[in-house]
Amino acid sequence: MPERQYDLAIVGGGIVGLATAMELLARYPALRLAVLEKEARVGLHQTGHNSGVIHSGIYYAPGSLKARLCVAGKERLIRFCEEHGILYDLCGKVIVATDEEELPRLQTLYERGVANGVPGLELIGSERLREIEPHAAGIRALYSPTTGIVDFGAVARTYAEVVAARGGAILTGHEVTAIAREGGRYTLATPVGAVATRHLIACAGLQSDRVAGLSGVSPTPRIVPFRGDYYLLRPERSGLVNGMIYPVPDPRFPFLGVHFTRRLNGDIWLGPNAVLAFAREGYGRFDLDPRDLAETLGYAGFQRLARTYWRMGAGELYRDYSKGAFLRALQRYMPELQGADMVPGPSGVRAQALAADGALVDDFVVDQAGDALHVRNAPSPAATSSLAIADLIADRAADAFALAPAAGAGLSA
Repeated sequence: MPERQYDLAIVGGGIVGLATAMELLARYPALRLAVLEKEARVGLHQTGHNSGVIHSGIYYAPGSLKARLCVAGKERLIRFCEEHGILYDLCGKVIVATDEEELPRLQTLYERGVANGVPGLELIGSERLREIEPHAAGIRALYSPTTGIVDFGAVARTYAEVVAARGGAILTGHEVTAIAREGGRYTLATPVGAVATRHLIACAGLQSDRVAGLSGVSPTPRIVPFRGDYYLLRPERSGLVNGMIYPVPDPRFPFLGVHFTRRLNGDIWLGPNAVLAFAREGYGRFDLDPRDLAETLGYAGFQRLARTYWRMGAGELYRDYSKGAFLRALQRYMPELQGADMVPGPSGVRAQALAADGALVDDFVVDQAGDALHVRNAPSPAATSSLAIADLIADRAADAFALAPAAGAGLSA
């Protein structure tokens, strides 16, 4: 019998898993809870490789989970940062239209944002745009003054500290390699010993479909990893950007396009592109995991996606290896930008859930299977929304697992 036994185990020490643990322990202080993270530290993958934007909720369809949880989560995130001394900056963002064709889509974004309750949204002309971002080019823009930036890695580490202070166990170096169900409990095999739990919540990000498969749940939708590479603006040119400059998204394409993002340390990130990653945790252009790549290429959903968007994919791949092409995409919004202003920057990998028919899974998805909940899709704005997503998961766990305030009698009771 495993020596370590819990009432509830959360697989995945990213920002959503940690927020969920924190919320459950706030509701059920006696709950014996563990977070299992395969890496030596929490928040090393999507949490630690994103652009750090505190999203305001503009893009998402009114009534969707993304819309509701982003707006609510942002306000809670800001309060959490203030309570725990985490630096953030509501530096603002402009979504810039550069031609007449984009104006109806910009209007739709404004209407969505208003419907979602985003505060302070303003449609502005080129003159006001130049006041906010003097070096940006555009004929019209949507200004969101409450969009901000934060270090989500620091947020996740603070979540972990709160979890530990509330009695939860943070088990790093615990990659779950097998899951067995017997006698009303799960046994999670890891390289450093087995962990037993009555209830299971999987928030495994880039590995979420595999963890679902280990527990006997269908691995569909599957995760297809897309890498985004950034350039950095040379420090002496950082004055070109005050906050954030974004494009008007094109609904014909699955990704947003390049943009300009200020970071808390003063860096300006330029990008990203979006290319298929050859490894789920491959942050370099030449990182390759044969198993990951074979699974992606052999998946019918990816094959259908590739047939639909092959031209866009080819363009993204070209920009990935051509600094000149990357520069030209950026110059649409800042004509004075030069190649000499750009130096190679960081990268991240997005866990994109993909249905078997090739459709991108857009909204957050949390599925129940017996005594387990699986977070099957939590892309951006999951970090901004993490505390609100945790509320949703905790509500579902209360129903699915019949949790009560007196929970925590323990497996050995």
